[in-house]
Amino acid sequence: MDFNTNYEELDLEYCRATSGLRLTNYIIDMIFFYLIMFGLGIVLGILAPSLLNIFDGLMGRLISLLLYGISMAVIEGVSNGKSIGKLITGTKAINSDGTDMNFGQAFTRNIIRAIPFNAFSAFGTPCNPWHDRLSNTIVIEEKKATLLKQKETFFDALKENQKT
Repeated sequence: MDFNTNYEELDLEYCRATSGLRLTNYIIDMIFFYLIMFGLGIVLGILAPSLLNIFDGLMGRLISLLLYGISMAVIEGVSNGKSIGKLITGTKAINSDGTDMNFGQAFTRNIIRAIPFNAFSAFGTPCNPWHDRLSNTIVIEEKKATLLKQKETFFDALKENQKT
């Protein structure tokens, strides 16, 4: 698949990922995050067991939200808008204007995930959670974007052939 696809001229609403895909991304990303946290917990339990107490209660929940946002920001920033879930489902986060996100935008997008109840903002059709609205991003299905691009290229070539 072409990772240099220019999404600016495509109908991004047509390419928008469905709520089901977004939920699947979230579940896969959460499983991956919990595996990382479990490994971190084992290491902390061996090296410094007293540090595990910071993950108790409300403070632990807030730290977990922040760590989730930071880890997702790093993953999406490094992998050009893709988390583990997005990689598996064939989706990608891009700017609302169709351009690729830079690391700063990925960081902003994912730190907003630390807002409590952000997940509830994803209900609705189309799925447009706070972390997308506030960071001006959108999650698209790459297959739909590629097919739309191929369709436009095909019809442009067909028009050129009819002129000659």
